[in-house]
Amino acid sequence: MIRLILQVPGHLSVGDDYSQIAVTALGVTAASIFYGRFIVQWVASEYQKKSVMPTLFWYMSAVGSVMLLTFGILDQSLLGIIGQNINVVIYGRNIVHIWRERGTLTPMTSAILHLTMFTIAAVGLFFVVRFAYLEWGTQNEKGSAESKIGWAWLAVGLLGQALFALRFILQWITTEKHKRSIVPNIFWIISLIAALLQCSAFVQREKWIFAIGMAITVLIYSRNIWFVYWKKEAPAQT
Repeated sequence: MIRLILQVPGHLSVGDDYSQIAVTALGVTAASIFYGRFIVQWVASEYQKKSVMPTLFWYMSAVGSVMLLTFGILDQSLLGIIGQNINVVIYGRNIVHIWRERGTLTPMTSAILHLTMFTIAAVGLFFVVRFAYLEWGTQNEKGSAESKIGWAWLAVGLLGQALFALRFILQWITTEKHKRSIVPNIFWIISLIAALLQCSAFVQREKWIFAIGMAITVLIYSRNIWFVYWKKEAPAQT
């Protein structure tokens, strides 16, 4: 499987039907966990009548991100993996702060967690570079008009990914500043814009698992915006 990922110049062929089913099942499971985290957040917010961020959100984020990164690698989805290898570090740092605040973080646990998340990020970066090279070759093989359309939609997706990364970078900065896991209100507006861009790009590229996951989160982001701006709630905390 790894040999195929590294050597096949086009879309990944997983060999037989069972492998394809396994990869698809991985993608569906990963998406259910990763995008389902916001359903958990939504339910918690509705219950408390304000925007909150339950601890389970960060565990689902970390697990779902690693699984989606793995699926994106097998599916050779450039847009699908760009954000995951960055965000996994941010999710890990939030978990570090949560454990530290609860007094359960040990030096050994911290070292193992940081080593794990930076290793995952490094592996993800390798495949980002690999798939970017393949994308360049694929687009250049198309006709001029088709290539321009392809690059335009890729740009839309990359902008969405950039905003997705930006929202958690802002959250990360806020968290590091206060030494506790906090989600600033602007996070939700950036999330909504990024989700709309990402969903459009994934639909155009027929990456349905990613597209459906993004579409589901749009309503949840909108509801959080209502909580924090119309009800004037304080930033969500874990």
